[in-house]
Amino acid sequence: MSPSNYSSAWDHEPTRAAWTKHMVMNILGQIGWTVAYPGLFYVMVVFTSQAFVFVFLPFILYSLYRFFVQLTYFPWAFRMRRVLQEYPWQLLKGVPSGLGKYPGASDDGMWFEFRNPARFEEKIPMVFIKHQRSYWWMKRLEGPRTKAHRRAQIEPLWFAGDPRFLAVVAAPARGGEAPKRLHLLYQRPVFDHRSASEAWEANSADTERARRAGAKHPETTSQRSA
Repeated sequence: MSPSNYSSAWDHEPTRAAWTKHMVMNILGQIGWTVAYPGLFYVMVVFTSQAFVFVFLPFILYSLYRFFVQLTYFPWAFRMRRVLQEYPWQLLKGVPSGLGKYPGASDDGMWFEFRNPARFEEKIPMVFIKHQRSYWWMKRLEGPRTKAHRRAQIEPLWFAGDPRFLAVVAAPARGGEAPKRLHLLYQRPVFDHRSASEAWEANSADTERARRAGAKHPETTSQRSA
């Protein structure tokens, strides 16, 4: 059964396994950075002389920084799960993408371009607003130096969501039977009501579905319907 035939991406067992693996890596990373900071500090104090303080200090500060950064991965992982529980997978081929600023987009960063579900001729960019864990994607999006074999690693693109609000994208794994490299994309207004709204013609059912998927302010992307 094709992954796109399930009523939601979460009903697809390999998707649940991919999300679980994502969470396990988060937990292991948190444990690692939790141990690294006091461990490096202990080694510096007990086993080295003062002359080596400036050698250890950058590593200690970096481990402390990564400890707090790692904490932010958990709420985004649970937001990702809500999206997967609400929307089915779509396996999309030839999705336009880029590394520079999308023309007219309010956010600057690499992007995918999708069709508006309400108006197919309209194109909607989804920008990688959060750059954490996006390096892998950066090496595979369309650009002058992107190698063909790397671009092929995200074909077809796994997409679950609504480009007017938020979505999870993933690359194919296991011969196309499972997703990998789950990543959450979203329009800034759905989490920040201070951001400018867009006119993408989402109706009340679309808005309510996005809210169930975790969007805090989905109405801000549909205020100026035609």
